[in-house]
This record gives sequence, structure tokens and C-alpha cells, in this order.
Amino acid sequence: MSPTTPQTSDDLKDDVQLASSPIVVAEGVDEDIVESNRRLFTGWQFFLFAGLAIAYSSFHLVSLNVYPMETWSFRIVHIAGALILGYGLFAGARFAEDGQNASPAWLTWVGYALLIPALYALAQVFLMQQTLSGGAMRIDPIVETWHYGYPLIATTVAAIVLSWFFRQARGSFNPADLVLMVCALASAGYLLIMYNTPLRASTGTSFAPIGISWAAIAGSLLILELTRRVAGLALVIISLIFLTYVFAGPYLPGFLGYPGLSMQRFFSQLYTDAGVLGPTIAVSSTYIILFIIFAAFLQASKVGDYFVNFAFAAAGRARGGPAKVSIFASGLMGMINGTSAGNVVSTGSLTIPLMKKVGYPARSAGAIEAAASTGGQIMPPIMGAGAFIMAEVTGIPYTDIAIAALIPAILYFASIYFMVDFEAARKGMRGMRKDEIPRFTKLAKQAYLFAPIIILIAALFMGYSVIRAGTLATASAAVVSWISPNKMGVTAILKALQLAGTMAIQIIAVCACAGLIVGVISLTGVGARFSSLLLGLAGVSQLLALIFAMLISILLGMGMPTTAAYAVAASVVAPGLINIGIEPLIAHFFVFYFAVVSAITPPVALASYAAAGISGDNPMGTSVASFKIGLAAFIVPFMFFYSPAMLMEGSAIQILRVGVTATLGIILLSGMVQAWFFGPVNVLKRVIMLVGAMCMIYGGIYTDIVGLAIGAGLVIIQRKQFGGGKSADKVQAPAS
Repeated sequence: MSPTTPQTSDDLKDDVQLASSPIVVAEGVDEDIVESNRRLFTGWQFFLFAGLAIAYSSFHLVSLNVYPMETWSFRIVHIAGALILGYGLFAGARFAEDGQNASPAWLTWVGYALLIPALYALAQVFLMQQTLSGGAMRIDPIVETWHYGYPLIATTVAAIVLSWFFRQARGSFNPADLVLMVCALASAGYLLIMYNTPLRASTGTSFAPIGISWAAIAGSLLILELTRRVAGLALVIISLIFLTYVFAGPYLPGFLGYPGLSMQRFFSQLYTDAGVLGPTIAVSSTYIILFIIFAAFLQASKVGDYFVNFAFAAAGRARGGPAKVSIFASGLMGMINGTSAGNVVSTGSLTIPLMKKVGYPARSAGAIEAAASTGGQIMPPIMGAGAFIMAEVTGIPYTDIAIAALIPAILYFASIYFMVDFEAARKGMRGMRKDEIPRFTKLAKQAYLFAPIIILIAALFMGYSVIRAGTLATASAAVVSWISPNKMGVTAILKALQLAGTMAIQIIAVCACAGLIVGVISLTGVGARFSSLLLGLAGVSQLLALIFAMLISILLGMGMPTTAAYAVAASVVAPGLINIGIEPLIAHFFVFYFAVVSAITPPVALASYAAAGISGDNPMGTSVASFKIGLAAFIVPFMFFYSPAMLMEGSAIQILRVGVTATLGIILLSGMVQAWFFGPVNVLKRVIMLVGAMCMIYGGIYTDIVGLAIGAGLVIIQRKQFGGGKSADKVQAPAS
């Protein structure tokens, strides 16, 4: 406990419970997180959707490694499968509690009535396929419009609206979502047929079959609604703003105006590799789905529990131990699972209560977990999923991106570590007792559980493709489990494939929705106009242009998962930075970092809000605190521009110098924020620390010398005055 906080009877009771059950062992970290609107089926419905999820995951493994499909067809099936699974598993409205306030029977009958036009549109797809197989060059536009397009669009819209009013028990299914599953099949089926004919080349012209536009409109509506269900309204609203711009753009003044596109020309191109089937889905259908399967296999073999227990054994006894455990565990887990908020829920449910127990306020506990989980997205070699999109967009090899991310990741986690350490020292917090944590020697004997990740890294750097390396790592996770306490048999492997299919729904919906935005940007040219705006700002000041790019990247990322946030920022902001003379790798890392930290940036900070839900503190207060803890992430990207050696660009000596001095600068920055550096620090010293920190983070030779001199002087003064600041009981920290 903090020496300034009196123990309550509840605290004493907790300590007694810890003494009677001494060892804190992480359990349940690998359990599947069930979202509030996910259905929990039983009986034949469970086996049906479990089978669909297993088939979906298996389809990707086979297509990526054994029998590859034509690219566009593969991506269409990838999206359609996620839509069918998503509408089956995620409800469009809140569940009825204990059967109360359930929807009236007439809604069910209306839903079943909508099945008739949906099935009619699907039947037309089969009839059109037979017509083309019989030698026809194209389908009559009247048939495409009246017998396919109108029924499909009307049914899709009606079923989406109807699904908002269905309230049933959690284990029940409703006909409106069944209609949407049929509409997803009808939309994908038509596109699969047309994109395997010469008519595919006509997309974006007045000669394109009108049916492509109808299928694209229905597919876009289905993507938007599923995104709303699995990721909230933020990304949907941003997508709708961009889609509105397509038709409102000709009437807008200034640099936003453009000549305009007709509905047919725009939507006939939207569902191609210029939009929905473009880079975001290219990555989600290959690298992301593969690493989701890898993560599911790790979860099935309980590796997550081991990671967290290992972190407890390694860092639990240090002052503020559970907070440092959070940094290590959340960094490891966040690197793999690719979602900041999801990682907060999985590891934070254990670490946040323990942080509160050793003296961290609820706000600090939630903020530390949110910042650490967010950092997992920038932790090489996996880096969530953003690194794969960066490799796809820039053409830079994935291994080069992972190497370039090393120093920035070290700086970020060093910042959080020393923020935590200085706060623990300032408040006189204890670490966990030896009898409260697992034995390190015992866990070290199970270090082979790290083998799948080591194999993955080794395979990547040996020159294997990402797909081959990911498949090898997935197989090794199953093999390694055979010598662990959690052996994976056939049932466990099937469960892992089912879990992967379920986990993939959110990220695929988000990537597809981001593809809508990317399509608008590429087809309307708004990205080029934004680039010209940045170029104009750079003529005044490059720093001003970078600050503007930072604000836009954060704004685009607010409320959005990391993958979508980066995909959109990479389309809007990165080309502008490249046009003002910044190297592509630096430009993309710049927007990637700010897309990632949007998860802890007020006022909309998903990771911080998730942590506040566990800690019980105010969400806005937690987001402000996590912003402060992750402060380094808002400074380091600017240093990519001023000191490219941070991204491993330069000589070995230059990279080493910049890495070491920047790390020392981060330590000074952390001490400045927490008002503690071997003892309490007054306002004047904090200002001097800020100057020294910025000098060392900047990376120039002369600024490094100045920063080192300031740091050395402060160390001598503080240690002489406070004797190393080992105990906060001996000094009174000033109010920060």
C-alpha cells in the first residue's frame, strides 16, 4: 500500500486472503472473450456454426498453402464467409433478458417473408451463371436490375433495419439475420461469376454490367452493418462520410471539390482491388487470418497463461510489481492478438486488480494496462497486424519493417517501465512477495513454450515467406503442446480452428470497411488533394506539416481498431508526407505510430475505456492518464524524421549512439512526468530534465552531448541530496 493511504478492512482482508492462498497464478488469460452481442448457441445450432467456423479457417489454410485460388475470387469468398459467420454469431440489437421484452411474433413473420425476395435474388445468380455458361456474352441489364438488383437491395436494407428491433434470448437466432446471410451469398455469388469473365475488365466504365454495382452496394451495406455490430459506430460513421463525399464532392468548394462520379461507375469499381478487395483485404485474407489462427492455437495450448505467469515470476518482486508484469505480459499478448482493447480485457482482468492491491490508484492501474496493451501493436516481430499492411502498401520487405520497429518499441516500453517505476518509488509501493508469485525456476523449465514464436522469427529471417513461416509456427504450437500440460488432440485443434474463425470476424469486417474508405480515396483523388495541402504547409514549415499529419492520423484513428486506423491513415496522410520529401518507410511509420496511439488518446480512446471498465475509474480520466504514460509515443515519431537512425537507417555506430542516448532521454522524460529522479524533483529541475530529454531524443551529436551533460549533472545532484532515493518514506515528494 502507499504510505499515504490508510489500509481499510477490505485491504486487510485481501492481504489475509493472499497469505492463505499465497501464489498468484494466471488462469483464464486464453479464454475466449465473449462480446455482449455474441450469440451463445447450444445443440444443433452450436455444431452448425462451429462447423462453419472450422471450415472457414481450414479453407484459408488450404488455399494459402496447398490449392491457391484466383486472387479476386479468394478475397470475395474471404469477405462473404466473414459476413455469413458474423450475421450468424453477432446480433444486431441487445438480447432480451430472461425472455422478457422479447420481440413480438409479427417481426419474426416479417423476417421470414423477406426470405422470399432474398432467395429469389440468389436463384437469379444461378440462372445468370447458366446463361453465361451457355455462351452468352453478358446478361440483359433489365434482368440484372429488376430480377436481381432491386430485390437484393430492398431485401438487404429491410433486413438490416428489421434486425435492429429483434430482441431475443442469447441462444436464439432470428430470420432477419438469416436473410442477411442469404444476401451475402447472392452478392458474392454474382461477383464471383462476373469477375471470372472478360467483363471484369469493364469495371469503372459505362460498359460495366449494372449488376456489379447492385452487388457492390449490397455488399457495402452488409459490411457497414457487420462493422457496426463488431466494432461500434465510429468506423461506420467515418465510412459514410467518405461515401457521401463521392456524390457531394462536385458541390464542395476549394481543394475538396472534384468532377464527380456516377453511382454505376463508382460502385462498379468499389468492389475491386481499387477498394474493398484492395490492400486491406489482401492482408486480412493472407497474413492476418493466418496469424489469427496462430494466436488461436497458442490460446488453445494455454500459452497465454504461461506468458503472464512468466512475467509475474520475472518482474513481480520489483517495486510496483504487478504494473511491470502488465508491461511484459501485455506487450507479449498484444503483439500476437492485434487489438489493444481486446488485450486490455484479457490480461487486464488479472493485472489491474493486483496493481490496485499494491497501491496504484484505479486510474493509474487502468492507464498502465491500456498503454502497455497499445504498445503490443508496435512490438516486433508480429506488431499486431499493421506491419503486414505496411509491407503490402509500401512494398518494403516485412523483415525490414520488423527490424526498423525495434528501437522505437524499446523506447516506448522503456518509457512505460520507468513511468511505472518512478511512480512506485514516489509512492513507496512494494513489490509482490516471493510467496505470492510463481517460481521462476519452475517456469523456466517450460521455456519451450516460447518455441512457436522463436520458430516464427527464425523462419522469417531465414527467408521463408510470411505465409510459410506463419503456417510452420502454427503447426509447431500444436507439436510443442504435446510435451506441455495442455496437449492438443484432435478436439483441441478443431476448437482452435473454431476460435480462429470467430476471432477473425471483427478484423475482417474492419478491414473490409476500411477498404470502402480506401476506395473513395483512390477513386475520387481526395488523397492527392490532401497531399497538396501538406505540401503547401511544408513550404511554411515541415514541422507544422508533421504536426498536422499527426493530428489527422489520430483523428482518423479515434474509435477505430489499429488495423483500420493505419489503413486509412496510410491512404490519406502517408502519400502527402512522401510528397514533401520524407522517405516512405519513415512516412508510414509516422502515421502507423499515431494510428496505434489513437487507442489511448482522449477523447475517444478504446483501450483506455476498456481498462476503465475493469478498474472502475472514470473513462476520460483513465484516457488522460494513459496518454501521459504513453507520452513517448507522441514524441518518438517526430524523431524518425530528424534522426532516421532510429529506424535502423545509418551506420552501426550511429544507430547504437542514437538508440542509447534516446533511451537515456526517455528515462529523463519519464522522471520529468512523474516528478521523481532518485528523489522528488521540483519545477525548475523538471524543466531542465525536459530540455535534457529532448536533446537526447533528438539524436544529433551536439544535442546528445548537451543532454548527457544535463542528465549526468542531475544524477549527481539528486543522489547527493537524496542518497539514491531508495525509499519514499525518507523524502516527501512534491505534488506533481
